[in-house]
Amino acid sequence: MTLIVDRGYDPVFGARPLKRTIQQLLENPLSQKILSGEFLPGSVIHGRASNNEIVFS
Repeated sequence: MTLIVDRGYDPVFGARPLKRTIQQLLENPLSQKILSGEFLPGSVIHGRASNNEIVFS
């Protein structure tokens, strides 16, 4: 969560860039993994921050 907040907050715009950061770090990579078949329907997916990205397992 800290990774998303740190990258999504801007002193000038506040939390406005947060939506884009969530899309870039969470939604897009997770969608790619689901579409590639790495995660099957009904899977429980865990995410953790590692090396400035979110790793899913």
